[in-house]
Amino acid sequence: MVPQTTVYLIKDLSRLSGHSVYTLKFYLKLGLISEIGRSPETRFRYFNDHTVERLLAIRAFRKQDKSLAEIKALLAG
Repeated sequence: MVPQTTVYLIKDLSRLSGHSVYTLKFYLKLGLISEIGRSPETRFRYFNDHTVERLLAIRAFRKQDKSLAEIKALLAG
């Protein structure tokens, strides 16, 4: 059996993570998060549970006063 993953829209990510949609689009531009796909008709971005986890980690790092460059390096491993 294939495990099912939840698919989120950017507004769902905003609600779940506490980040604004504007911030999420900025994180996309910086490469901190990535979309798993896009609807060809609506151009809506799709995200998964991994993105939610990354956003929660980013929020925790920001609370530790880490810069976005430091966070990107930390998440890259």
